[in-house]
Amino acid sequence: MKNLIKTILFTFAILTISFGNAQEKEITKTSFDNVNLTFPGLEKVNKLFEAGKYTDAANELLTYYRTRKNSKLSDFNLGDEAKFKGKEIGKADQEKADNALLHQFKPQKGYGFFDYGKDINWDYWPIKDNEIRWQLHRVTWWQSMGIAYRASGEEKYAKEWIFQFRDWEKKNYLGRSIENNHIAWRPLEVSERIQSLPGTFNLFVASPNFTPAFLMEFLNSFAKQTSYIPENYSKEGNHLLFEAQRVLGAGAFFPELKKAEEWRKSGIEVLNREIKLQVLPDGVQWELSPTYHIACIDIFLKAYNSAKMAGVEKEFPNTYSETIEKMITAVANISFPDYNNPMFGDSWPVEKRLRMKQFTDWSKIFPENELMKYFATNGAKGKVPDYLSSELPNAGFYTFRNGWNDQSTVLILKAGPPAEFHAQPDNGTFELWVKGRNFTPDSGSYLYSGDAEITKKRNWYRQTKVHSTLTLNNENMIITKAQQNKWKTSKNLDILTYTNPSYTDLNHQRTVFFIDKKYFVIIDRAIGKATGNLGVHFQLKEDSKPVFDTAKNKIYTTYADGNNLLIQAIHSDHVTLTEEDGKVSYIYAKEVKRPAFVFEKIKNENKNELFATIIFPYEGNRAPEIRVKPNRNNDFEKGNIDLNITVNGKKSKITAQLID
Repeated sequence: MKNLIKTILFTFAILTISFGNAQEKEITKTSFDNVNLTFPGLEKVNKLFEAGKYTDAANELLTYYRTRKNSKLSDFNLGDEAKFKGKEIGKADQEKADNALLHQFKPQKGYGFFDYGKDINWDYWPIKDNEIRWQLHRVTWWQSMGIAYRASGEEKYAKEWIFQFRDWEKKNYLGRSIENNHIAWRPLEVSERIQSLPGTFNLFVASPNFTPAFLMEFLNSFAKQTSYIPENYSKEGNHLLFEAQRVLGAGAFFPELKKAEEWRKSGIEVLNREIKLQVLPDGVQWELSPTYHIACIDIFLKAYNSAKMAGVEKEFPNTYSETIEKMITAVANISFPDYNNPMFGDSWPVEKRLRMKQFTDWSKIFPENELMKYFATNGAKGKVPDYLSSELPNAGFYTFRNGWNDQSTVLILKAGPPAEFHAQPDNGTFELWVKGRNFTPDSGSYLYSGDAEITKKRNWYRQTKVHSTLTLNNENMIITKAQQNKWKTSKNLDILTYTNPSYTDLNHQRTVFFIDKKYFVIIDRAIGKATGNLGVHFQLKEDSKPVFDTAKNKIYTTYADGNNLLIQAIHSDHVTLTEEDGKVSYIYAKEVKRPAFVFEKIKNENKNELFATIIFPYEGNRAPEIRVKPNRNNDFEKGNIDLNITVNGKKSKITAQLID
């Protein structure tokens, strides 16, 4: 009986092994087509290959990869097993890894998990948002599976990853269909895969399920995918930067592959060219999106580190690092005290600890930069600049500030040139932070692209009227090409004036006064012969619970902590106050309602019209009484400002020229 049981178990084991290796491809001479067998360290592999012992050569190559030490990633390296073994990996990674075993994937973090079936249907498109089907092919959960494997040592993660890798290869081969090429083989998605696969490779390579045959499949697939990108680079923008950086990284991590040097050269050539084209003289990436600007900083730095790993960092000139430092300084200048930047152009909030980590990493590269050190240490070390308000005139980002700490007042306004995909028709919009609160967050973007319904939802957030700027007939701004007319800072008064040709026959000239480093007066002039309904729009934070006083054309928030804001029309001839629908999106595919309103007037004739608005932060639960009286020399049309502003009985005088 015992012998019978042993026989059954032995037979079962053989069947299990046979089944597990059923997908193994025969190792032949062509399996090595992408490997440079003359690479130092592959002498034994080459000798076996020359002898026609291809399986033995592949086995020796696997041994090489399990022991090599010349290619280091920022994480997930050989030899750091103790970093993960027996430790918690975090709820998010564990959930992704375990759900992946069931073929339940989460392609885009704005949505939940979707079931792709026992026989994985890589074409499944549960919600008609393009980001879901594009990002599915980034296979981001594979790395989570690798981390779970390192932590637990359970082979189920390795077996399933190898199965999914082969399944993806079988069902998404290049040329399967035009549509599949546009999705699974979009260059950005391919570059995402070749960036994450080296780390995944390191996490799984020690597994007994990682066979010599699979190694050859992996290397050939990786080479095919990497070689595809330079032949199909995106035309421009951050996609092109991502792709070039990752091609360079692929050549640095797998120098044993025949095209490694070619990949490295391609990536370096593109990045050296594009850093000059895409980064404006003031240090801002030309898409004018703070989130993507910061992503581009990391792209350039990752590329440099890859080049350093390959010993070719001298291929980047000194101007390369100088530009990166300027880009980081720009981030600091358009940062609120909580380390967030305005949500201009498809940007999103970020946790302070994550941004601090970035500044810490940046500070290590630029140790002499005191501003980076200040942000890296939350002010414990380093120092802030000797200026407060600042301009980034090429990008059109202007920051008014009275300090750098949590109790500061900071207004950041956008009035720049035309930009790429992520920019919105919103010149003049701004966000205002006061003593720990962002009172006027930008609307965000909500979604990117997809079917008609998804596009409609995205377009709502791109409307000019849902930004804090001027519109004609509530239509979208036709041109975003702001020209700075004046920028001047002083102890008690900072002034910005710009003009944007927003509509046919209508220019929008906006002037912002930052008075006594405390409050703002905004003057909007609609210049030109166009007629119609003019509106100056504002949006407030979702929890502000504002009071709308239509009789006095003013709105004020009612926060119980006493940190509040008043917005009031002070040049109110023929002006009406109207509430609007408002929404804000802080997270992809998530939105919340929030207060919004507009000051409106009709422009009937070929004459200029004007709005003047005071934005007054105050302490307490009672809005201040504000009166504005023009003096004799005041002439808005000629740009001469001479006003008396009285706040709760205290009078101040403002005299200035809108344009020098």
